Amino acid sequence: MHTIHRTWLFIMTTVVLCLVIALFSGSLLFHQAIKKNATLVDFEDYLRQFIPHLMEKSSIPGCSISLVLNGEMAYSEAFGYADMESRRLLLPDTPMSVQSITKSVTAWGVLALVQEGLLDLDVPVTEYLRTWDFPKTRYSVENVTAGTLLNHSAAMPLGDFNDVYAPGEAMPSLRQTLTEQAGMKGEPGKFSYSNVGYHVLELLIEEITAKQFSAYMHEKVLAPLGMHASFFEIPDSMKGCVPTGYDLQGRPVPVYLYPEKSSGGLFATAEDIARFAAASMKENPVLTAQQVRRLYKPEHTDIGVYSLVFDAYGLGHYLERLPNGMLSASHGGQGRGIMTHVQMVPETGDAIVILTNSQRSWPFIAHVLTQWARWRDFGTVGMTHILWAHYVMSGFIALLFSASMLLVLCAVLSPREEKRKGMGTAKALAALILIGILLWCKAQPYLLVSSVFPVLSKWLGWAVLCVSMSLLVSALLPIFTDRKLCSYP
Repeated sequence: MHTIHRTWLFIMTTVVLCLVIALFSGSLLFHQAIKKNATLVDFEDYLRQFIPHLMEKSSIPGCSISLVLNGEMAYSEAFGYADMESRRLLLPDTPMSVQSITKSVTAWGVLALVQEGLLDLDVPVTEYLRTWDFPKTRYSVENVTAGTLLNHSAAMPLGDFNDVYAPGEAMPSLRQTLTEQAGMKGEPGKFSYSNVGYHVLELLIEEITAKQFSAYMHEKVLAPLGMHASFFEIPDSMKGCVPTGYDLQGRPVPVYLYPEKSSGGLFATAEDIARFAAASMKENPVLTAQQVRRLYKPEHTDIGVYSLVFDAYGLGHYLERLPNGMLSASHGGQGRGIMTHVQMVPETGDAIVILTNSQRSWPFIAHVLTQWARWRDFGTVGMTHILWAHYVMSGFIALLFSASMLLVLCAVLSPREEKRKGMGTAKALAALILIGILLWCKAQPYLLVSSVFPVLSKWLGWAVLCVSMSLLVSALLPIFTDRKLCSYP
């Protein structure tokens, strides 16, 4: 094949496949964008049309959304199902697991202790922990403070988020799980996202107040803010009401609890999380304005992979500077079958809460946030980067498919030329390596790429498999063809 013909074939095939993959993966959604500064009624109507369409594209069973305008609750609605099998509808007053949004709420509980003079964020937590000691490591715990635990710089491990239990099932105590998991993995100072760090804060609260964490949080944070449909322990009256979750493959995940509550154990309605967000934008009975501002003070700007979406981390909140110069605070949550997000712009009194019972929801949440930011004329938010990455990944997958087709075409039409290049062994080895990587990925219980791109990740897997097979064909076909030709008299 002539080189220039190959080049044009490769380009044309890539463009076509890129469009096809983007379309069928749901990254190209033919909907009209909301107008900037439209009325609330217009945006409500837009959501009622846009959300069901987007949920269907993303295979998301249920979603609950609430809006805050000028520091006040303005809109709340639920879409879809709390349970697909029974066709139980998701309602605005249905409590849902909010996962790591819990960390933002826990931060308020910690700051309430600071405000009362019972805790200093800069004092080693060992000064407060009297009945429990950190597991022995070669690192000093003297630099572990409530502040470093809140901003994820205490060198605590991520923790085992797969350690879950059914409601009513016996589970280990907080001290038991901390003894197993709270071993420091380095010297404090660098940002390293940690559930375990918040579990230490949970124990710290219980030691200082002599109360169960859930009881303290209800008394000091949830009840004063009017979050009456929020709880850490599922009450008997709510059993059977909490939605079923759905994993990346769309399989149902029964309701579960963590042994620890402070990092991801809160259940709440979208309306209650909206009340929580609104409380940070006006006078409230829990924290002073000074303490609230402290939550939004950037503690770390080098936040690793999270820098792709956010600019910094404060105390229990991700932070970003919007294109219009305003500060936005947010936090997302992800668990087995659950994905959530809350985004606030304190300066304008705006907030949006998105709770879903699907682990496939990152692109969905990014789409909703993008339209919300456009409506409120904020420019874009960091989560919009997920959509841009979606398009880039679609192009990359198209390149892989195109390369596969070109490899096979060259091997079929120019077998002797391919053999003269002497790349057969290298191609076969590369194919085996790619197949090995695919098998390794298949065996993993969790992959970030699958979570962020639940649809495209499957396309990526098939594309890599096609490249692997094409490399094998390209390596072996010239050899068999040459033998066949040599066998003729």
